[in-house]
Amino acid sequence: MSSAATTVAPQAAAPPGALRAAWQRPAARKLLLLAAVTAALAPFAAARWGSGAWPSELAVSLDGPLGRANDWIIDNRDSHWLFLHFFGHISNAIITAVRAVYVVLLALGWAGVTAGASLLAWRLAGVRAGATALVSFAVCGLLGMWVPTMRTLALMIVAVAASVAVGALLGLAAGLSDRMFRGLRPVLDTMQALPAFAYLLPVVLVFGIGVAPAVLATVVYAAPPMARLTALGLRGTDQGVLEAVDSLGATGRQRLLTARLPLARRELLLGVNQTIMMALSMAVIASVIGADGLGDRVYQSLSTVDVGAALTAGIPIVLLAIVLDRSVGNRSAGRNGGAQNSPRSRTRTATTWAVAAAATVALGRLAGTTWPAHWTVAIAGPVNEAKDWMVQHLYNGIPGIGGTADWAAQYTGWVLDPLRDGLQALPWWGALALVAALAWLIGTWRTALTAVLSLAAIGVLGRWEPAMDTLSQVLAAVAVTLVLGFAVAVPAARSPRVDRLLRPVLDVFQTMPQFVYLIPVVALFGIGRAPAAAAAIVYALPAVVRIVSQGLRQADPAALESARSLGATGGQQLRQVQFPLARAELLLAVNQAVVLVLSVVIIGALVGGGALGYEVVFGLAQGDLATGLMAGTAIACLGLMLDRVTQPTKEATR
Repeated sequence: MSSAATTVAPQAAAPPGALRAAWQRPAARKLLLLAAVTAALAPFAAARWGSGAWPSELAVSLDGPLGRANDWIIDNRDSHWLFLHFFGHISNAIITAVRAVYVVLLALGWAGVTAGASLLAWRLAGVRAGATALVSFAVCGLLGMWVPTMRTLALMIVAVAASVAVGALLGLAAGLSDRMFRGLRPVLDTMQALPAFAYLLPVVLVFGIGVAPAVLATVVYAAPPMARLTALGLRGTDQGVLEAVDSLGATGRQRLLTARLPLARRELLLGVNQTIMMALSMAVIASVIGADGLGDRVYQSLSTVDVGAALTAGIPIVLLAIVLDRSVGNRSAGRNGGAQNSPRSRTRTATTWAVAAAATVALGRLAGTTWPAHWTVAIAGPVNEAKDWMVQHLYNGIPGIGGTADWAAQYTGWVLDPLRDGLQALPWWGALALVAALAWLIGTWRTALTAVLSLAAIGVLGRWEPAMDTLSQVLAAVAVTLVLGFAVAVPAARSPRVDRLLRPVLDVFQTMPQFVYLIPVVALFGIGRAPAAAAAIVYALPAVVRIVSQGLRQADPAALESARSLGATGGQQLRQVQFPLARAELLLAVNQAVVLVLSVVIIGALVGGGALGYEVVFGLAQGDLATGLMAGTAIACLGLMLDRVTQPTKEATR
């Protein structure tokens, strides 16, 4: 009897013990507390303002103040000291720098630029990089795009240099200080999530049309990846190494220069790579506000729906990105190490480079300034014929699997429409509670508050329903991007050969202007939200693949060897070792997928995406600062909210 009693007693006590164990979990306490607050406030909110979309009583119109600000800028742009002695000097410095670089390129001539770029790439990154530069510049000339290429190259050299400098300084501050990291995080989110079209209008109002606003818009868009990856590398430094350096009596500056920066080299080089890619992806958008060069050729070609001409100007943009990436971001740079540290070696190297520079200048002057006109190849005709063939054979249907038009209709009908209808039918206070729960579960109360305020700001701006439409498109595109990105990144991380094969493909996808492949996408999928999603996926996928594969490759070899010694299979090593060790990179990949998909929302509006993107485009086209800026701010708030519900804080992780 006593034995039976002792057996039954623990079973009877199990439910209270399970409840106590559940209550001790922080997530359960957060959910219960949030549920209690929602249950107390929801009836009052529903009775006072209703349970549908954001109530109009809580919205604020900024048309008047923004309209007055627009008029004030126009009236005072030529006389106020702020424009004459501050913005004017910034504009003049940018214009002078771009013009100086362009004059140097013209002085070198086509042969001098090609030879000089090849020699520099060879010296920095090896023979392959030198050969890549040689072939790339030759192709730019053969396509008849030499002069536009030089204009774009001059603009991008200045823009990339400024973006890397700004991003590195911001990343350095965020990597060394937790407080600065928390303060800069929303700033970086806003810089990257705010669509370029949204801040093109205020930039044009302040700086006018031309090179200066194009460079500044590029810096705003391209600097955040450098800042994020720099901070990630510095904050991920091995604590054991830092303790060893501290034990030797190193100062803070010595610890930074001798330990933290060298150990963060991979992240820094990846940041340079991403900055180059994103800066060149802005070439076409910058042409909207007066930047000459390849971007202007692409933009003009698209106005006549000429895919061949657009591709002719888009290929040199990709080649410039490849050359800059291979020359600046190659990991093998500096491989000779101390072999050239002796004074005699340094003197011999300097002499060799002086002779090479003199020979390059002489060669350029003898060969002429521009590429010979009779050395060109026209590809516009064959490209247009290929596009017509694809549309003719793929749009109406492929036997057995349907056509691209059917795929687009099914994606819209089965994914986008239900998701949009569900988000728009969700009560506004329910949406706030859901966002608060998601953000609080993976973060702190500050994270949840930021996410809720960001979503509430969209309603206050009067953009609730179009924001829910945009959110549905973003969520669907991000999900597809992450699935495809992880599927591609895993074999790339495991096989160097696959990584080498994928690298030029990723370069092409990330640097080819969205406007170039937007026409064939529209031709294949029609007008609507499906081609907008396809463009966003193609643009965001390379960054996800790069960051995820980089994180998986950096897994501790000792941990992998231990797993293999215990008999772990390849899949077990991936799930139980590599993914957990690459957690920071995986979360960064999710972040970049969100912000990059959001950045293409505007482009998607041009092909029927609608929602907030259409309002931004309409505001820029009509010169309506209020409509464009408020819709762009709503997109930035959407990005900030998505970041907070997908990125756990350091305190929550601990």
